[in-house]
Amino acid sequence: MREINLVNSTPKLIVTGPPCSIRRATEADAPVIEALYREFVADGDIHVLPGHIAALAESSTSFLLVAKIDDTVYGTALLTLCPDVMYGTQPFGVIENIVVTQSRRGGGIGRSLLGQIEQIAAHHDCTKLMLLSDRTRRDAHVFFQRCGFSGETKRAFVKYRRQFTG
Repeated sequence: MREINLVNSTPKLIVTGPPCSIRRATEADAPVIEALYREFVADGDIHVLPGHIAALAESSTSFLLVAKIDDTVYGTALLTLCPDVMYGTQPFGVIENIVVTQSRRGGGIGRSLLGQIEQIAAHHDCTKLMLLSDRTRRDAHVFFQRCGFSGETKRAFVKYRRQFTG
């Protein structure tokens, strides 16, 4: 069973049912989220701050989610709603850092995270959801396509902080 509890027009996430439960991340989730990120990408600069997670938990435009089975977090994803003027006041959503631990992939956790993200996006009347995926992650691309995302309609470009001028 999926549900969105609304408090002050901001979804407070409580999703229950197979295969996992999904909720907004809390400060206590920082170590496991950092471990998931480190499993996802080899980067010594990864540092998840509990205080930043606490701030995101109060945000009406950013939703850091965790997926749990029993009392263990196995996945996470971040949705950010971006204001736009193209379609009145409708925002668009950017999904970042969707990660499910390797041992639990293929069990529906990622699909549940994306399903919850779609519910939040629909609640906020988003025009679209976008995400980036490393071009070498073929299995992830197949997964995203199975979840309804198209890799054929747009082309993404990325410029990292170390490449900024000035």
